[in-house]
Amino acid sequence: MKKNQFGDLTAAELNDKVLELKKELFNLRFQLATGQLQDTTAIVKTKRDIARAKTALRSLELKAQA
Repeated sequence: MKKNQFGDLTAAELNDKVLELKKELFNLRFQLATGQLQDTTAIVKTKRDIARAKTALRSLELKAQA
């Protein structure tokens, strides 16, 4: 996902997305350990998506404080 796609989500949706991405990352790491992972860049992409979602969530928190 792109950064602007995360900006359209609410805080609850962002929390759900972070959990979903963490589960996906776990599955990717499990596939890597068992030798079943074909696209190793998927791990990096998933980590970046988690960071983007957390950044958007933090941005919403800061806007709520102001």
